[in-house]
Amino acid sequence: MCFVCAGNICRSPMAEIVFASLAERAGLSAHVSVASAGTGDWHVGEQADRRTIAALRRRGYDGTAHRARQFEAEWFGGLDLVVALDRSHERILRSWVTAEEDRGKIGLLLGFDSAQERIGDVPDPYYSDDRTFDEVLGMIERACVALFRQLQPAVRQGATQ
Repeated sequence: MCFVCAGNICRSPMAEIVFASLAERAGLSAHVSVASAGTGDWHVGEQADRRTIAALRRRGYDGTAHRARQFEAEWFGGLDLVVALDRSHERILRSWVTAEEDRGKIGLLLGFDSAQERIGDVPDPYYSDDRTFDEVLGMIERACVALFRQLQPAVRQGATQ
């Protein structure tokens, strides 16, 4: 699975780290591959935004190892799920699909959480303050928990086979 936002320094690294933590705590990290990327190449190779790292730290996560990268269309074949953080990323990802079977792999993060799905987009905190980063992380955590609950039975079944 790959979480995708614009530059891969704010929202998508948060989602990657939160989801990976959920898999680890459930004892399923060996059976779940989690990554993140951006639709643009502006920050390739850079650490997550310092405010992302700080927000993650305040919630008990370590985001210091993250390095930004750009999503590549050829990744679709190796992924089961590509999770966009907002509708603009979803549109870009859909425009990069070359095999029709890959179109169904794309979804919006908040679409997996019935309590937040009507919101649609996880707001971009980049031009905001620390409080906004914390709020965005909270939204991402709730949506990742909802997504993990949906995927966990299949992952557990696959782990026992």
